[in-house]
Amino acid sequence: MFALWTWTGHDAGPAPTGIGDPEQLTLALPVGERGALEPVEVATAVVTPAELVDVTVDDLAPSALAWRASMADDPPLTLPAAAHAVPDAVGTAIVSAERAARVLRETRALDGELAGVLDATLRPYQVRGVGWLRETVSAYGGAVLADEMGLGKTVQTIGFLQGRADGPQLVVCPTSLVGNWAHEIERFAPGLKPVTWRGGAVPAGAGTVLVTGYPTLRLHGAALTGEQWATVVFDEAQALKNPRTQVSRAARALTADAKVALTGTPVENHLDELFALLNLTVPRLFAHRTQFRRRFVRPIEEGSATAAARLRDAVEPVVLGRKKLQVAASLPAKIHSDLLCDLTAEQERVYDAVLADALDEGFGSGLQRQGRVLAALTHLKQVCNHPGLVSGDLGELAGRSGKLDLCADIVATNLDTGDPTLIFTQYRKTGDLLVRHLSEQFGVEAPFFHGGLDATQRGDLVTRFQAPDGPPVLILSLRAAGTGLTLTRAADVIHFDRWWNPAVEAQASDRAHRIGQTRTVTVTTLTSATTVEEHIAAMHTRKSALTDLSDAAGIAELARLDDDALVDILRRKREN
Repeated sequence: MFALWTWTGHDAGPAPTGIGDPEQLTLALPVGERGALEPVEVATAVVTPAELVDVTVDDLAPSALAWRASMADDPPLTLPAAAHAVPDAVGTAIVSAERAARVLRETRALDGELAGVLDATLRPYQVRGVGWLRETVSAYGGAVLADEMGLGKTVQTIGFLQGRADGPQLVVCPTSLVGNWAHEIERFAPGLKPVTWRGGAVPAGAGTVLVTGYPTLRLHGAALTGEQWATVVFDEAQALKNPRTQVSRAARALTADAKVALTGTPVENHLDELFALLNLTVPRLFAHRTQFRRRFVRPIEEGSATAAARLRDAVEPVVLGRKKLQVAASLPAKIHSDLLCDLTAEQERVYDAVLADALDEGFGSGLQRQGRVLAALTHLKQVCNHPGLVSGDLGELAGRSGKLDLCADIVATNLDTGDPTLIFTQYRKTGDLLVRHLSEQFGVEAPFFHGGLDATQRGDLVTRFQAPDGPPVLILSLRAAGTGLTLTRAADVIHFDRWWNPAVEAQASDRAHRIGQTRTVTVTTLTSATTVEEHIAAMHTRKSALTDLSDAAGIAELARLDDDALVDILRRKREN
C-alpha cells in the first residue's frame, strides 16, 4: 500500500481527497528551522499499487512519480527521502530506499509466482505477508504472523508452506480447526498433500503437510520429535502462552528448520505471553525471560512509554501485525453498542440471596479463596442471565430477566429486517435457555455451536448457517466458537454475558467482521446494571491500554482483594 500526503512547504497539509482511504500515519518529516526529520502524525490517503498508477492528480510530487516509475519498465535510480520516510518504533531511523524498492520488486514478483501455484487470488497485503514470512524465516529461523482476525493468516501461511514443499511440514491448531486446515490446504495448494493426524505412524515426505490438534500434540508429541520438519506452524498460538504446560513443552521439543506462530492476539493478559511465542519461534533473539522482564515488562508495567517503544522496535523484525483499517479498507465499519440491562425484581432478590449465602460460607484464603470467589461469581453472572439458572425455576422464561427480554427485542427487530444474528454466551445452560426461548417466542429453531459437538457437527452447522436460506439466529459458546470460524452471513453480534478478557470477546465478534462481509457489523454487549458485570466492563476499558496488558486474570484479581473490597464489587450498587 502507498500513502499519499500533501506538503505545504513547511509542514504536512490535508490528505488528498477523492482517492484512496483516509488514514492517520506516522511519517518522518522535516521539523523546525534545521529541518531535522522527526516522527509526525500525517493525514494521508492510502491506495493500492494499482490505484497509484491510475491516479490522475496533475501535480504529483517527485516521490509519488518515482514510485509510479518503479512499477513501470523504467525504475528510477534513486528514491527521494519522502518516498520511504517510515520511521522505526523508537523514531531514530527510517526505512532505507534500497529496502523499500526491494520489497516492492520482490512482492510484485512473488504475486506472479503464487498465481501459478495457488488456487487463490491474494490481496496485495497478503502477498506481502507471504514474502515477509519468507525473508523473516530466512533471517531469524521463525516468525510471528499476528494480523488482526479476518485478514487471511491461513491463506498467507499456505502460500508460505507451498514454497517449502521439499520437506515434510506440520501444522498444529485447535482440534476444531484440523479439518478446516486440511480443507483449505487442499483447496488452495494442489501441490501440497494435507494429512490429518491423531497419533500412530507419522507420514512425512516432500509435499506432505501433517495437520494435528494441540491435544494430540500433548498426548502423542513424542512421535513427532523424531522428524526434522521443514516448517512447523502453530495456529491460534495463544494456546502456547504458558511455557510450563505440557503442550508448550511438546511444541518446544519439535525440531524444525522454521517455526511460525499465528495469532490475532499475541498478548491477551500480560507480556510474558508474548515472550513465550517469541521464545518458541525465534529463541536466538529471545532466549532469556528474566532479561525480557527486566528490559520491557517491568518498566512498561510502571507506565514507561519509552520501554513500550523499545519493545515494539525489538519485536518489529519478527512480528507482523496489521489491522483491518491498514490493509483491508474494503471491509465495512464495525459499530459497538454497549447496553446496560436492568435487573427484574426477581433477579435482584436472587442476586442478593446468592451473595448472602456466599458471605455466610466465607471466602477462605489461598486456593480455597480463589475457588469460592469463582463459584460466587459464576452464580451471580448466571443470575444476571436469568434467575431460573440458579433457582431452578425454568417454567415461564419471559419477563424475568432484563437481559433476556432486551436480547429478544434485538432479535425481533433483526427477524423483521431479515438480518441474521450471532449470540455468544460463555455458559452451556444459558445457550440451551436461549435456544428454548427463541423457539417459544418466535418459532425460530436456533442451532447452538458448543464444545460438545464433534468436528463434523460443527462444520455442518457453520455450512448450514452460511447458506442463503440458513437459520436467522446462531447461538455460540464463546470459547468453542471464538476462533477460526467465518460467519459473514451475520452482521449483528450479541454478547449475552461478559468475559473478563476483551480480546476474547473481540475474537468472537470477528467471526462476522471478516473478509467477505459486505455490511456494517453491529456488536452489542449486554451488561446487567448495578452488578459485578459493570466491574467487568470497567476492566475492559483498562485492559485496552498497553500499560495494563500485564493485568492478572479477573478471578485472581478479585481473589486478592480483602473481604470488604470484594463484597463491594460483587454486591448490587442500588444507588446506580
